[in-house]
Amino acid sequence: MKWASAVSESGSLEQAIGECAAEVKTRLGAAPDLAVVFASPHHAGGYDRIPQLALEQIAPGCLIGSSAGGVIGGGREVEQRPGFSLTAALLPGVDITPFHVENESLPDLDAAPGAWRLMVGEPPDDSPQFLLITDPFTIRSDNLLLGLDYAFPRSVKVGGMASGGPGPGSNALILDGKVHPSGAVGLALGGDVLIDTIVAQGCRPIGKPMNITKSSRNLLLELEGTPALQALRGIYDSLDQGDRDLARHSLFLGVVMDEFQERPQLGDFLIRNIVGMDPRSGALAIGQELREGQIVQFHLRDARTSAEELTALMRRYRDSERNERVAGALLFSCLGRGEGLYGRPDHDTGVFCDTLGEIPLGGFFCNGEIGPVQGATYLHGYTSSFGLFRPLG
Repeated sequence: MKWASAVSESGSLEQAIGECAAEVKTRLGAAPDLAVVFASPHHAGGYDRIPQLALEQIAPGCLIGSSAGGVIGGGREVEQRPGFSLTAALLPGVDITPFHVENESLPDLDAAPGAWRLMVGEPPDDSPQFLLITDPFTIRSDNLLLGLDYAFPRSVKVGGMASGGPGPGSNALILDGKVHPSGAVGLALGGDVLIDTIVAQGCRPIGKPMNITKSSRNLLLELEGTPALQALRGIYDSLDQGDRDLARHSLFLGVVMDEFQERPQLGDFLIRNIVGMDPRSGALAIGQELREGQIVQFHLRDARTSAEELTALMRRYRDSERNERVAGALLFSCLGRGEGLYGRPDHDTGVFCDTLGEIPLGGFFCNGEIGPVQGATYLHGYTSSFGLFRPLG
């Protein structure tokens, strides 16, 4: 397994693809089995030409990609200016099953696993690794992830929602020789491949973990017998002024999804928005359905916290020694991160390279990020979701 990645800031699509293809071909030395491409809105007029140009330049066995509000390639991030990235791989012993699905062709959530297997083209492996790119305007991405988790519970799913377009039909989803304006595209990778994931949600906990003692769907009513808003006020009063200011606009709830996890650590929480408060009842509305008995903890998000969390997760992965066989990686990062959050370019890619070394890294800035937490796959926000590719053996 061998990977290479390149990025171009040329305003000419033809020149950008040519520059990236030349660099990738030099590094790989052969036509890749897989090519992943992302193009900024500056190239929107040429989205339809990308498959033909890419196929002519590097002749990949499979091509996937999308429009992107910002692109990542060669370990660099390109935002707010023309950008095209190409990441490609030689994947011996890996079977690739490409698929495109529209919203209306999604099986019902109570459909049998076989319906979901059929939707993705009956991959030969019982537990393939999935790379997914969905359109935020035209497909129920949450339902797609629920169905794939149901049909392939042991499979890793990683990816992101296409960006760069302002409404339905304005994004591009690229799969082999076609460009789709809607739905989702994906790859099921079977055989000699594993995808490890690092999902950095950019938050730190405040207060202490608490049990939900009363809830209704997405309404958090009581925490350990106390109205939820009253419990939050108690935590707020204990914060210093800096964290109080932060809590006014960057407060979230972390939910432990594993019912057997009694002492949650970094990475164990699914971070969700607090979407409303009712001072009369003391209830909080959360962007996630809840159940009584779950452990939750309030969280704050800022640039420092995001940087510290990503660094800690990267170091944990490095120390696990799994990274010794990683050949390449893809990063799906939120449009709300990057320079807008950190005030400088290449932050998340820099942490990746500084911690894990010169692993080829590509990707894009997304409208939503796909990655697992505690074994289930979720759609995230303000997150950097990394997929790290390595052989099985």
